[in-house]
Amino acid sequence: MMKWEQLLSLRRQGDTNKRLRIEQDETRLGFEVDFDRVIFSSAFRSLQDKTQVIPLSKTSFVHTRLTHSLEVSVVGRSLGRIVGKAVLEKHPQLQKAHGYQFNDFGAIVAAAALAHDIGNPPFGHSGEKAIGNYFLNGNGKRFKSQLTEKEYQDLVDFEGNANGFKILTETKNGVEGSLRLSYATLGAFMKYPKESLPKKPTNHIADKKYGVFQSEKDFFVEVAEELGLQERGQENELSYGRHPLAYLVEAADDICYTIIDFEDGINLGLIEEEFALEYLINLVKENIITDKYNSLTKSSDRLAYLRSLAINTLVAEAASVFIENEEGILKGEFTVSLLDKSKYKAQIDDIIKISVAKIYQSTEVTDKEIAGYKILETLLDVYTASVENVFNHQTNQYDDLILKNLEADLNDKNTIYQNLMEVCNYISRLTDGNAMLIFQKINGNL
Repeated sequence: MMKWEQLLSLRRQGDTNKRLRIEQDETRLGFEVDFDRVIFSSAFRSLQDKTQVIPLSKTSFVHTRLTHSLEVSVVGRSLGRIVGKAVLEKHPQLQKAHGYQFNDFGAIVAAAALAHDIGNPPFGHSGEKAIGNYFLNGNGKRFKSQLTEKEYQDLVDFEGNANGFKILTETKNGVEGSLRLSYATLGAFMKYPKESLPKKPTNHIADKKYGVFQSEKDFFVEVAEELGLQERGQENELSYGRHPLAYLVEAADDICYTIIDFEDGINLGLIEEEFALEYLINLVKENIITDKYNSLTKSSDRLAYLRSLAINTLVAEAASVFIENEEGILKGEFTVSLLDKSKYKAQIDDIIKISVAKIYQSTEVTDKEIAGYKILETLLDVYTASVENVFNHQTNQYDDLILKNLEADLNDKNTIYQNLMEVCNYISRLTDGNAMLIFQKINGNL
């Protein structure tokens, strides 16, 4: 059974001394420092020009990854505080003996939620698929024989969550441990604490995807062991039980994309307004103040009221499910997401079903995803060819020009896997606009 005392570790990469909660400066708490470090990072800033739902959208009221991440963080903070209050009531020694406060839980979840999409490539989830497809079916197939099975799987099933862990923790360009976040925040960030193989070994929610590349697995193990995460999987399989607060990060994300993507769809005219409002009313009918709702004359105000009410309703529900199942979560026996156990699951599923049909599969989205595939395939072709030439000591002047952008230490000690990961990591950090600009330059259009 996992223990909160370990799970709330303030340790950071490279620490030699223990960081005790009781000795923390309350005006600049370690978990709040995590939030600050994420928000000031260049990787986080780049999310302002990355797709949430509508790729390359120039419409002001449509969410980018940046606005989505900020909203998920706010929702996550609320969830963390509600849960933290209940956990401290149930385990009073956490406060009395160690000095933990309920706001600590909120700060950890807020920081992890803020970073939850930091590893996502340009063009949304289609960007992940485009990178994977390049190595599975495209010219990247040529590298398969030079890689271990797990290394190749990292590439053909490129995963934003694992890439996020890389960005948050990788020592690069002389910067030790990247953002050096607390292990508690890194634990909450790791929704899928396993390597890429075996793929979906069980139906447990923690096995749905993976959360660490082969390149970061040693530090990943260090974090998991410090936090006391449960070892799972067979021999020679890197797999751990989820940090309990990862359930809250996931719930915050689920709440925001369910409700706010739906709102974007309405604002873009992809979903008929009156029809959509009925679905939101169905979700909040227990909490709606009918007189207040009817007094709102503008449809945009009605939508804002229902959105706010829906988020509050689902926050209270997710926190309640967590508190009810806290013991099972600590034992690693809770196998689904919090909202999957929600009494509102049917209403949530209805909203997501409409979003899939009307937004995610809309012509505007699919057209831009097609363009994203072509853009990323072209970039991968050019950059992988150049790093392959580095590996084989066959670089030319064009390679030198191309590799100036990479800002990576490409030396002859690197394996081909390390060089390919440098390329994928570089491309993943590009904004939608930057990826398009480089694509145009490669094609000779200045």
